[in-house]
Amino acid sequence: MQQAILQLQNVTKQFTKNTLPAVNNVSLTLQQGDILGLLGPSGCGKTTLLRIIAGFERPQTGTVEICGQIVCDASVGLRQHSHYIPTEQRDVGIVFQDYALFPHLNVTENMAFGLRKFNKQQINKRVAEVLQLVGLEGLENRYPYELSGGQQQRVALARALAPQPQLILLDEPLSNLDIQVRLRLREEMRNILKAAGTSAIFVTHDQEEALAISDIVGVMQQGHLEQIGTPEEIYTHPTSRFVAEFVTQANFLPARRQGNFWETEVGSFKLTVDLTHDTGEIMIRQEDLILKPATDASVVIRTRRFLGREYQYCLQTPSGKEIHARTMTDTVLPVGTRVKLSIVDDAVQVFRT
Repeated sequence: MQQAILQLQNVTKQFTKNTLPAVNNVSLTLQQGDILGLLGPSGCGKTTLLRIIAGFERPQTGTVEICGQIVCDASVGLRQHSHYIPTEQRDVGIVFQDYALFPHLNVTENMAFGLRKFNKQQINKRVAEVLQLVGLEGLENRYPYELSGGQQQRVALARALAPQPQLILLDEPLSNLDIQVRLRLREEMRNILKAAGTSAIFVTHDQEEALAISDIVGVMQQGHLEQIGTPEEIYTHPTSRFVAEFVTQANFLPARRQGNFWETEVGSFKLTVDLTHDTGEIMIRQEDLILKPATDASVVIRTRRFLGREYQYCLQTPSGKEIHARTMTDTVLPVGTRVKLSIVDDAVQVFRT
């Protein structure tokens, strides 16, 4: 049975009395060896939550427990902290967004910075192990300015891993890299963390990045943890309209139930799940829409964009609303084509309005 590496209970952080809480009553548990991605738009509270776990911020309420040890207990209020352990004593490694490498130290010296409590032989052994883990052998004597962005990111990760912390915290670790490097390094980063056996939490606003790297995804909005679950659960069964829209970029259409079908302006769609309400918004993911040319159809293709492995179509409904569909490149329809819409089986979800 997995051991809980991190537990948060009812954590709230409000910076001023006149603003909404940056983190609002958040509770979650992270199991040993798992990678948690905190996903959400700018200002949703994900970085503040990471800083609370690290010890850089103190919450007004709630508890933070790492490896079975309470490192922050604000259950009696900020002015009467019954327990608080500073960052350097929490056994966490931190990778900042700008990497924060020491420019006057080479790769080896940067990696060894957190190992000063060990003797020289132990330091050399651990640095060699981590160099191999992150694939930087041969670059030991280079300085940060002599490294690419991707290499700097791996040095920052290696420095955080070197002391063998129980938990690694990463604040948008790939945001400063170009797209090709990001795609390669997100897979490398996951492999490195898994090989090290280290639990991790990383902050991102990139949906695809969170789904690709994480074992567990937590979606945040306005300080709240909207939903937490596996990438598959978050994508296929969002529990709120916000999660559905932010994670999947789905289409939403007003709908009314007629028997087992939901009527919309672009057609009727069957839903097998029993619901208590008769009106709402039907959610259809872009990739679940099937387009079929029909001269009498009411939906018109307004634009078509080639995205490499697929096309994205912008469609206009009779009311003037725009919705989007993605198809494989074997479906090529001209702009101006009228199309009837259908969906793959069990691909719709309805949210109450």
